[in-house]
Amino acid sequence: MTIYVTKGTCSRRINFDIIEGKLHNVTFEGGCNGNLKAIGRLVEGKDAREVAEILAGVDCNDRGTSCGDQLSKAILENI
Repeated sequence: MTIYVTKGTCSRRINFDIIEGKLHNVTFEGGCNGNLKAIGRLVEGKDAREVAEILAGVDCNDRGTSCGDQLSKAILENI
């Protein structure tokens, strides 16, 4: 399991696995519980690189990042 410490978001960490290029077991610690559970379900089994491309640059409240954007960064650091 990969653990990524987020920067600039309400969530503190993202946990996930990349198995044969696919995302699995994506969970967030902290942040908007329901929305982040939904992200985890939506990306389960999806191509990691494709998910990273889709989520890259999503902004939350003019922070310059978001939990989705942080997931994108985490993925790109680990593929």
